[in-house]
Amino acid sequence: MQAQVAVIGGGPVGMLIAAELAGLGADTLVLEARAEVSERPKATTLHARAVQCLARRGYLPEGTRQGATGAFHFAGIPGLVVTVPEGEPEPILKCPQADLERLFEERARAVGARILREHRVTRVSEEPDGMRIDAEGPDGPVVVHTGFLVGADGARSTVREQLGITSDSSPATVSALVGVVRLDDGDVLEPGWLRTPRGWVVSKRTTGGDTHIRTLDCSGPYEGREQAPTLEELRREVSRIVGRNVPMAQPRWISRFSDFTRLARTFRAGRTFLVGDAAHLHFPIGGQGLSTGVLDALNLGWKLALAVRGAAGADLLHSYERERRPAAQQVIDNTRAQLALMRQGPEAEALRWVFTGLLAADRETRQLSDMISAQGTVLPAYTACPSPHEGRFLSNTPLGMERGGADVITLLGDGRPLLLLSGGQAARYEEVARPWSDLLHVVHAPGAPGLPDEALLVRPDGYIGWSTGGGPLVEALSRYFGEDERGRDDSQAEDSSAACANLTASA
Repeated sequence: MQAQVAVIGGGPVGMLIAAELAGLGADTLVLEARAEVSERPKATTLHARAVQCLARRGYLPEGTRQGATGAFHFAGIPGLVVTVPEGEPEPILKCPQADLERLFEERARAVGARILREHRVTRVSEEPDGMRIDAEGPDGPVVVHTGFLVGADGARSTVREQLGITSDSSPATVSALVGVVRLDDGDVLEPGWLRTPRGWVVSKRTTGGDTHIRTLDCSGPYEGREQAPTLEELRREVSRIVGRNVPMAQPRWISRFSDFTRLARTFRAGRTFLVGDAAHLHFPIGGQGLSTGVLDALNLGWKLALAVRGAAGADLLHSYERERRPAAQQVIDNTRAQLALMRQGPEAEALRWVFTGLLAADRETRQLSDMISAQGTVLPAYTACPSPHEGRFLSNTPLGMERGGADVITLLGDGRPLLLLSGGQAARYEEVARPWSDLLHVVHAPGAPGLPDEALLVRPDGYIGWSTGGGPLVEALSRYFGEDERGRDDSQAEDSSAACANLTASA
């Protein structure tokens, strides 16, 4: 088989990036070992920045509402309030991971991605002009030759291991169980977060009458944790932590987890990229894992699609790792901090008391809520002389357009970068951008409220890639989409370069 891009791993992150690539014109193939979507209850939370980026690409599930605030927790301490700007979707979207995977797979198939289920990858190797994938399918061996490869194959990534991509990791220090069972007495375990001197139990009822239970024991990792847990082990652990017998039966599934962390030292190896759990793994507190993988996919998708078309600047693919690896490190760090607050002992008790006050103050400062929701993310500068707005997220805002109303979310729906022009120099900027008109969506929005500058280059994921006050537009477009001398206005370039030099010197 041949493909321009092959994605190994068909979970929600793999299906999302396949939908992005195929929707933007790349011949995309997905190989997934499972025959169907797993119904095991996994992640159920998408945080604000992931929700906002998905909205800009038209992926939100039906029924998603607008909302200014959402209640959450920090290390099990209630009171964290996540706030979003007016016009954005609800800041905390609760949706089962299986439903998201189906949604993304449906979109991927609709735009032409080929999905091969029951195909287990056995070998990945480099070729002179691409990558080779060997897999076992239901009808025998399959060989795929592809220009680019995306490893979305989870924590035990075959792609990462086969290509020898090393990681920084930390061993497990806690023991934790998760399962879905039927409680003999539905009232014996109160739903919610329960903390005792012996650990934590977090439980919630399912619509089918079962109970989803997680336990946490911070005294150390399990001995024999490579063995599959049993219903009796889960019953004993829950009963020990809560201090009374909790009878249970009919387990749907039971598994272990821990605070083992891994961060790949590179998210890119030649023509191969890692996304999601294949690239980073952290203690699952705060509902940030799925959101981080979603943001990986939406960051890489449009860049890789441009590279397939030969329309990416020489350094554009390198920006994926520069932007996403620090974000993954921040998630690892804040989940470690939350786990420190969840441990037993007088020091942790004192810290929790302090943080209870900090959560109340966070409604004004938003430092913790923006960290958990990723709304505090500012991307590193990409252009040679960035404006103060470059790398920041552009909030949704209505735009006064000549041909009817629209907003930022609507205009980014086709996946093209957006050049928003609202000032007196609009015609000049449009002329500079003309050589890239097949890639850009140029929009005149005179007098639009809320725009931070008179000209903005907005990336498909919603981040500002360039604005006036930085270097010349032609240089930014060349850096993102490749050189085109027809777009160069030498006088503008010289004037803007001189302004950029003065700005840099004054800074």
